[in-house]
Amino acid sequence: MTPATHLIGTMLPSVKQLQCFLAVAHELNFRRAAERLSMTQPPLTRQIKSLEALLNQPLFLRSTHEVSLTEAGRSLVPRAEEILLSLAGLKVEPSPADARVRIGLTRTLNFDRIASLKQSLAHLKVGEDIETPNLTSAQLLQCLTKNTLDLVISGEQGAAQAENIDYCWLCREPLLLALPAAHPASAEENVSLESVSDLPLFWFARSANPAFYDKCEKHFSRLETAIKRVKEPDDSLVMLTHIARGKGFALMPQSKCIFTQDGLCYRPLRSADAQQLHIDVYVAIRRGETRQPVLAARKRVCDATASGSQPA
Repeated sequence: MTPATHLIGTMLPSVKQLQCFLAVAHELNFRRAAERLSMTQPPLTRQIKSLEALLNQPLFLRSTHEVSLTEAGRSLVPRAEEILLSLAGLKVEPSPADARVRIGLTRTLNFDRIASLKQSLAHLKVGEDIETPNLTSAQLLQCLTKNTLDLVISGEQGAAQAENIDYCWLCREPLLLALPAAHPASAEENVSLESVSDLPLFWFARSANPAFYDKCEKHFSRLETAIKRVKEPDDSLVMLTHIARGKGFALMPQSKCIFTQDGLCYRPLRSADAQQLHIDVYVAIRRGETRQPVLAARKRVCDATASGSQPA
């Protein structure tokens, strides 16, 4: 009996099970993994449980507060990625002239409110059918290096993938302070971080965007008053509700400051803080890219913002 004949009669993990496993392994959060796969949590959980039963070992440790990989789960990650990459290689790619450019946009920004990019993205038909609507900049850049996306727009550059990616700077997105309307600093036209240092800052994990995180932390370290930090909720609306109740403050991209609620307000940063705390937005493609649809898409996005000043 040949190996192939033996495999035909063997119970093996399905492609869907491996995709669900990798989504949870990367996110370490079942809700976000389900969103990434455009499915709900119950079927995702069933796929994971079926895979664990098939392999006869747990892949995740679950608690009410966190999800982590077991040793078996960590071992499976590279093997599952290799299997799915091999299967992806079976697909017959369309000719470059007809290929659709796979575009990813960071979830950190609202591109409908960034005038310099909105029109060019509309021309590229980036809209409701975008494949990766819930990924961070770091995740998008990983997709780019793994050839599951062709062009991404990210907040800051990713140092880990710098040798494999070509960047073009697009624009600079200001950060605003989201703070309680009852706080004395809300009466100021431009607010300094020191003036809200009595409140904790809702802050994200470094893994979501290492370059932006490090830039902000460098500035925080220079302040005369220490900034207290608390973990930001997964849901930004929950975070803003906490802020409206006086539980803290946040630094938010200007394009995302659209939610209104009694007790919540947004204020620009003072000049000294604003000069350091902002998001530099880049369009990125793989280094050495030769396909004309991808290069044309990159040129259109870059040309739309060519009049802006480059970052220092």
